[in-house]
Amino acid sequence: MPAELDQLLPRPVLCVLGVGLDPETVRKVAAGAGAAAGFTLDDEDFEPDRDPRMTRAFEASLARASFTDADWAAVARHDSVAYLLPRPMRALTMPPELRRPVLMDVSRTALAVSAALLRPGATAVKNESSAITHGRDRWLSLADDAAAAATDEELAAVLHAATVKRPVSTGELFYSCGMHLLGAPDVELTATPTTDAERDECVALMDALALYLLTEERAATMADGEAFRPTADAPRWLLQHHPDDRHDAVDFFHNPLGYWRLTPA
Repeated sequence: MPAELDQLLPRPVLCVLGVGLDPETVRKVAAGAGAAAGFTLDDEDFEPDRDPRMTRAFEASLARASFTDADWAAVARHDSVAYLLPRPMRALTMPPELRRPVLMDVSRTALAVSAALLRPGATAVKNESSAITHGRDRWLSLADDAAAAATDEELAAVLHAATVKRPVSTGELFYSCGMHLLGAPDVELTATPTTDAERDECVALMDALALYLLTEERAATMADGEAFRPTADAPRWLLQHHPDDRHDAVDFFHNPLGYWRLTPA
């Protein structure tokens, strides 16, 4: 495992669609709901016109999981696009033990900003740093759950559901994208499911390891060749760590902490 993250910690970048989005209003919402993480509007990339790429971009972001006909209609009729991002944070000036809590807090703030923009008029939001989106009602529900989370475990589960895209498939591997925004490695699984039930089992296994990585101190000392199983009577899977070589280091999706790959024991 690398001793340091990249020089700058990963940041969630929010893509916000709307009809007649007012930059000043967006800026005020970001300054309010996103003040803790220094969220600001990217004035340079604000688009006061419809972007024809957006429908395809949202289709590729697991939108079908929670999008309704109204959500798709909202994406289709947008006429303005805003991008918001938190202040940059330097990894080398922050103690390693603080990085994950800080990143978790930034992701929780990103969720609050998404909800704050959707409630008064924005019509769709996508997290550009993990290529995930949800329908409007799902975003609002996740934001409410994050605000109500009473334990670190509850918050981790909500932020994982809101932030991490999975499963992405290569044909022989399932993998996740977005754990870098929560300060943990992503998860890979050697899998070729042939039914929906098998696919769901694979996703459940990936989620179990992801939540273990986010909530258990023991995860920080895991080593290649160790075994993992989500329950005492579940099959054992072997762990092997790999660097993230599928994304360039400057890519929004790049995870400087790499991947833990699960293979059958």
